[in-house]
Amino acid sequence: MSDGADTSEAVAEVAGDKSARPQGGGGRRRQWEDEARDALHIMPLSAIPLETPGLQHARLIKNVRLQTVVEMFHDVQTGSGQVSPRHLTAYFESYKDEVERDLVKIEKIAAASSFDVYTSRIELRRMKIDVNSVESLTLSDRKKEELTNYMRVFTRPLVEYVYGSEDMQVQDVKDIIGMFSTPNRDEALRNLRMMADRLDIELGEIPQFLEEYGDIFLSLAYFKKCLDDIVPEIQRFLSWMAEIRSSTEVKRDARQMRMLDEISRDLTDISTSITGRFESFDNRSKDFWRDINAETFHSIRELIASHHVTIGGVLCGLAVKMDLWKARFARGGGGPNRRMEFVKSEILPGLSHIKSLEQSARSASA
Repeated sequence: MSDGADTSEAVAEVAGDKSARPQGGGGRRRQWEDEARDALHIMPLSAIPLETPGLQHARLIKNVRLQTVVEMFHDVQTGSGQVSPRHLTAYFESYKDEVERDLVKIEKIAAASSFDVYTSRIELRRMKIDVNSVESLTLSDRKKEELTNYMRVFTRPLVEYVYGSEDMQVQDVKDIIGMFSTPNRDEALRNLRMMADRLDIELGEIPQFLEEYGDIFLSLAYFKKCLDDIVPEIQRFLSWMAEIRSSTEVKRDARQMRMLDEISRDLTDISTSITGRFESFDNRSKDFWRDINAETFHSIRELIASHHVTIGGVLCGLAVKMDLWKARFARGGGGPNRRMEFVKSEILPGLSHIKSLEQSARSASA
């Protein structure tokens, strides 16, 4: 069912090699759904209102060349069944009219650079699709718990502002909202009133502000965790790729040596640039707590939200490439020719797109 033999193997390895689509059992189904919710490269089509029966159970995935395909099924025995969106009509001949109408939506969202929940929500809102009640467009509880330590970077200044230096036990923003709804100290209540004044909101609107604050920085924590997972893999890959240079055959080919240099430079530049963006976000959040006011909060909210699409796209591209590299070369190794073929066929295609995404974000921030 895969559209394009040259990409089917790559997609199958990237798009869920750890678990098969469950045929039954609530636990396995929940694991399958959570994987999609938390991934950079997967979007369940159940998030989009579609007319075609059967499509609701499929998902959009990004392959290693950053092309979007529809994954119709995924099973350990049968592999991953994929089709290009434009060829869906061949598989739903009894619903041609419905498929044609659904394709208008699918092809629009397929053009997104990433399928993380934050980018997906932005893209679906542009299509006038209500995203507020769609569970698959929120991170799973497991992922939120995984991000607790990352969120503490952003919740600590908030707690210290209201409660001073007291070490409060905070797991997530819900804890903070509960804590601030019934502050247990007069000083804390005074600080909350001061915060409300500076933000130009009523005291009763503080919980709503906290939810918005939590959503913004949960997205930042999610992307930061993705970045922290990916960067070490890129460093390992660059070392692995550099070993190709010892091959006599590669040394004699100036064009191949130049390609290796360019890929190494691009991956290093992309990693350095996106890491710098997160440092900038961190500095801006610190500035907010030094001078709390409505303008600085709206500014940092808009800043982070404006970077969601490019951050998601860059991290998605890097993640699918590093995931495939780990799947193909799980124990490292591989002869020079096999390594060179992998670099040329799987790493190089789409790398210029990742680079241009990062450069566009860098230019917009300048």
